[in-house]
Amino acid sequence: AVRLQHGVSGLEPLAWSEDHRVSVSTARSIAVLEQLSDVHSGGQEMVIHRTAVPAPSAACLLKVGPKKEVAECKEKFASSADPTVSQTFMLDRVFNPEGKSLPPMRGFKYSSWSPLGCDANGRCLLAALTMDNRLTIHANLNRLQWVQLVDLTEIYGERLYEASYRLSKADTPRGELGDFSEFQRRHSMQTPVRMEWSGICTTQQVKHNNECRDVGSVLLAVLFENGNIAVWQFQLPFLGKESITSCNTIDSGINSPSVLSWWDYEHNNRKMSGLIVGSDFGPVKILPVNLKAVKGYFTLRQPVVLWQEMDQLPVHSIKCIPLYHPYQKCSCSLVVAARGAYVFWCLLLISKAGLNVHNSHVTGLHSLPIVSLTADKQNGTVYTCSSDGKVRQLIPIFTDVALKFEHQLIKLSEVFGSVRTHGIAVSPCGAYLAIITTEGMTNGLHPVNKNYQVQFVTLKTFEEAAAQLLESSVQNLFRQVDLTDLVRWKILKDKHIPQFLQEALDKKIESCGSTYFWRFKLFLLRILYQSMQKAPSEVMWRPSHEDAKILISDSPGMGSTEDDQEEGTSKQASKQSLCDAGKGTDVDDTADDSLPQSSDVGGREPMEEKLLEIQAQIEAVEMHLTREHMKRVLGEVYLHTWITENTSIPTRGVCDFLMSDDGYDDRTARVLIGHILKKMNKQTFPEHCSLCKEILPFTDRKQAVCSNGHIWLRCFLTYQSCQSLEYRRCLLHDSIARHPTPEDPEWIKRLLQGPCTFCDSPVF
Repeated sequence: AVRLQHGVSGLEPLAWSEDHRVSVSTARSIAVLEQLSDVHSGGQEMVIHRTAVPAPSAACLLKVGPKKEVAECKEKFASSADPTVSQTFMLDRVFNPEGKSLPPMRGFKYSSWSPLGCDANGRCLLAALTMDNRLTIHANLNRLQWVQLVDLTEIYGERLYEASYRLSKADTPRGELGDFSEFQRRHSMQTPVRMEWSGICTTQQVKHNNECRDVGSVLLAVLFENGNIAVWQFQLPFLGKESITSCNTIDSGINSPSVLSWWDYEHNNRKMSGLIVGSDFGPVKILPVNLKAVKGYFTLRQPVVLWQEMDQLPVHSIKCIPLYHPYQKCSCSLVVAARGAYVFWCLLLISKAGLNVHNSHVTGLHSLPIVSLTADKQNGTVYTCSSDGKVRQLIPIFTDVALKFEHQLIKLSEVFGSVRTHGIAVSPCGAYLAIITTEGMTNGLHPVNKNYQVQFVTLKTFEEAAAQLLESSVQNLFRQVDLTDLVRWKILKDKHIPQFLQEALDKKIESCGSTYFWRFKLFLLRILYQSMQKAPSEVMWRPSHEDAKILISDSPGMGSTEDDQEEGTSKQASKQSLCDAGKGTDVDDTADDSLPQSSDVGGREPMEEKLLEIQAQIEAVEMHLTREHMKRVLGEVYLHTWITENTSIPTRGVCDFLMSDDGYDDRTARVLIGHILKKMNKQTFPEHCSLCKEILPFTDRKQAVCSNGHIWLRCFLTYQSCQSLEYRRCLLHDSIARHPTPEDPEWIKRLLQGPCTFCDSPVF
């Protein structure tokens, strides 16, 4: 459980990103909880890195005209003799975000994570919508601080102002700003309701020499109060205002829109996309989105109505899940939406007859309206929750025609006691469920104070997580942190790697040889090594004043009296007794499971031998991964260099390092090195120390030491020496990498964008 500093705000306050960060919208900030599978920690608890995106201090004023004219109109509407005008104006917080006599509109209404690979570090961007309708995009570039990259509300307001608040030139001019209906229209057409990111798509960019190159881009759809949808296109990596490619506005034709979601469907290797929009009155439909210059994407010819009844059941949340239909033997798309206390589902399937739409409702789930809905996109499982602390799990089961849902109740009261729930989110691989809770009713009475907490509940067993990691199609440990965290907990708890996992992993390495399985093996060995380590007897950060006093009394020139020694000894004894008393029964409880004490010489030697054996295995796996990456770097060097060209990569040193071990016999590496040495034509191009100009020999993969003793750390991505005071580190502090420089060719910059070769983590 993680306690929040402020109460939650917004309709869907919880979101879980693809890079394992949980955002919680609160009244003062967006709390971001990042899950780490830390290989350097011996604790069994979840490791969470906590940051926050603060709410802006200044209120957001939408641009509806010149400042002077807007001020005059506001004064006119506030003092109007018509109460329908004056009261509507005074009580509408869109017109009066600063509040004056009303409480301030602080906090966040909604937050949405982009796909992985959108910011400068290859991670997710965060789009945040404040209560006063400011839409901004943030990035966490240095891990400790969130930076606002762009204010889309301000940019969109400027665009509307320049276009005279018309969506196209064919639109007829509307009334003046002094007309209250026009004043309302201009506000509603730029008041965001929700925003959602699309998947990453590829566009073609024409260079100056008329060559075309593929550029990654992502779309952000913003739904406004009047039913308009602005589709922003951003070039990747997104750096700020200069990365905005275009902005197109489409009319959804839906009154009182409440929610939207991207619809993605893949059929015969052709990707289709659209926007699913829901209304407060009940209807749900898919709108076509024309993606200009996007490769491999198609859209619908006309809108598809999924639900047309105006039954006054507001659509609260929409999720789109890609699935495979076992009977029809083709891919299909499942759309689920929360409507009141019911779950609306719609199965879309493309056949020879066209687009087939099957829809229905799942009833009898909750007695109160659904407050949050989330879906596991790995297997299609849907989770819903109502405010009374009840969570439902819905599992889709295909039939000959469409599908049905099996649902079961997850009783949180059995785990947490009486609680109220405010939001749920499932982790990317379905291992954890995050739930925002506060205290429930006790003896029919509401709690005096509310303590908001994010509770993390496991949804998978260790065996299921291990099997999913072994059969993963992603083959990236960082993208499966929620699964590796369950494996980490099991090994730290049992202090050994289960036999079935070890045997299955060895078989995968023998049959496949993918570096992913070697990295998984390295991860298991590192966790096993941490589980064997003896926990420190004292808190590492606490200073020891007594030791300092003894050192002073024993130092040269200071007399050591009997009284001083007795005082020091008594203080040490009292400190030890306080530590034992503070631990209480924990010492007795863990005594059976703990490792042998240092006084037990007979038990210590086998443990030290075991640790040395694991350490040797870790070094062997690290060396294998290093050699595999060296082969990749040499392959890039061979492909992108001419004869006798200095690439700034220590090519000769890497070749000699690979061939220095007589036990390493890799025919691929020998052939590659032979071609490279032939191309280099006896040239060595050694690196030189920037301090003394001596040659830096390549004798170690981690550092370079010149003859004068100057030590430089080596970049693990290119094996160049980092001869500067600034460099990057991977998320788990496994390795270091240098920053790209303007004179670096494109292929070296591409190498420097790679993740850590040991743990797949991004580099900061």
